[in-house]
Amino acid sequence: MTGTQTSQHGSLNHLADNALADSIAILDFGSQYSQLIARRVREVNTYSELLPYSTSADELKRLNPKGIILSGGPSSCYEPHAPQLDEGIWKLGVPVLGVCYGMQLMARDLGGVVEPAEVKEYGRAMLTIAHHGTLFDGLDPEMESWMSHGDSVSVLPDGFAVTARTMATPVAAIADEERNYYGVQFHPEVVHTRGGQQVIENFVVRICRCSQSWTMKQFIDHAIAEVKERVGDKRVLLALSGGVDSSTLAFLLHKAIGDQLVCMFIDQGFMRKNEPEWLVEAFEEFKIHVHFIKARDRFIGKLAGVIDPEEKRKKIGTEFIRVFEEESKKLGHFDYLAQGTLYPDVIESSGTQVDPKTGERVAVKIKSHHNVGGLPKDLQFKLVEPFAKLFKDEVRRVAAELDVPEGIRVRHPFPGPGLAIRVLGEVTKERLKTLREADWIIREEIKAHGMYRQVWQIFGVLLPTLSVGVMGDQRTYQNQIVIRAVTSEDGMTADWARLPYDLLATISSRIVNEVPGINRVVYDVTSKPPATIEWE
Repeated sequence: MTGTQTSQHGSLNHLADNALADSIAILDFGSQYSQLIARRVREVNTYSELLPYSTSADELKRLNPKGIILSGGPSSCYEPHAPQLDEGIWKLGVPVLGVCYGMQLMARDLGGVVEPAEVKEYGRAMLTIAHHGTLFDGLDPEMESWMSHGDSVSVLPDGFAVTARTMATPVAAIADEERNYYGVQFHPEVVHTRGGQQVIENFVVRICRCSQSWTMKQFIDHAIAEVKERVGDKRVLLALSGGVDSSTLAFLLHKAIGDQLVCMFIDQGFMRKNEPEWLVEAFEEFKIHVHFIKARDRFIGKLAGVIDPEEKRKKIGTEFIRVFEEESKKLGHFDYLAQGTLYPDVIESSGTQVDPKTGERVAVKIKSHHNVGGLPKDLQFKLVEPFAKLFKDEVRRVAAELDVPEGIRVRHPFPGPGLAIRVLGEVTKERLKTLREADWIIREEIKAHGMYRQVWQIFGVLLPTLSVGVMGDQRTYQNQIVIRAVTSEDGMTADWARLPYDLLATISSRIVNEVPGINRVVYDVTSKPPATIEWE
């Protein structure tokens, strides 16, 4: 199934219509956890996709999902401008699960009453299951749940029964099992809800009866077929960054179209130490030729005087395309440009949320990814982005299926703009060199301590401020490096990594002693949200 909107990033129409008859539609009311719901459904080997809450019943009927999930959101459903659901959706005969705001909307639409709660509930709460039914089958009578609401259902619609409660919320879950309508006030999609994944699996598999046909092997087969059908005998230019996404895409496209694929790597000066040379050698070993373009001065020159991170990303994205256009002409004509764009990239670059005061969807772009928000409007290529609906861990599973070398497959994520967005403030050759050396030490030590695979990402950030220090009895006024290390499953949320103190001490000591101009090392202990993984 696909959304009601089309974009330059394409969709999975071919997959949805022909391969994945079983899918779940998630109507997004602006919750910070909406993407997590989609991710959790995927973990049950069932395709899911976020759609606007305004998606009509007719459109959903055309898409033919096996079930519908209504996300949470910041609004109160009884307010005049609260986002509403097409009433025809209740007549589709499809199972519906309402989460938080979605449950309140379900109760209100079907004849119940929702009011401000006497006690607002945020964070962990012990849930007592009054009636297991199908949704709570296999769960303990009591379970830790995650709450985030200021309203509650005070009167149930006809046909509904209370299935769970907490100390503060008498109606914490409801069900009309005859019509397959279910509501939960808590958030089963977050890891803090201990049985949350089982709740989602019960809904998807037992209630919606999805066949669990969403596998990466199936994705690969149909992605290859789709690429062949779309590209035909045309040539495809791949923007190879060296990261997991674009590297895995190279293997997929090479399998699909062979020598019609031309990979181009641009050394823009923002890569980590020794990576450009390593990348070219690795791909040559697997008979995938890479055209190596040296353009460091050109890119660094474009960022002269640029401080704003959004401007950095857009300038880098535009320059990438310009270089590709120029260099591709030397290699002959190309109709298509391939990119390793992922679903979170698209979400973060063009995400929307519901304004609780007006009920309108408003842009809440977190940051422009250089291959999404940074693309020029006069792009000369048609885009090929087979991974635009995949999460990062799904791409890693695709890589495993394609036998992508482990050294590439397990690499930590690395942003397209590279070190340019880890040098806060103006980007210069000197500042890049400083960060590159510090980052090398960080990665070298995390590997030496056997912890590389235990963290999702670890890297250094060069701050634009100086601090006072003392070295050899002399006062110094030098740069600071931030160590950023996080654990995560898919990059949508992340927690700061609890690294051993002796490891942090070793890294700090090496950096201040081996990297000129650094006199202070600090450690970032902020999770996502509220922060993002990258600093810019």
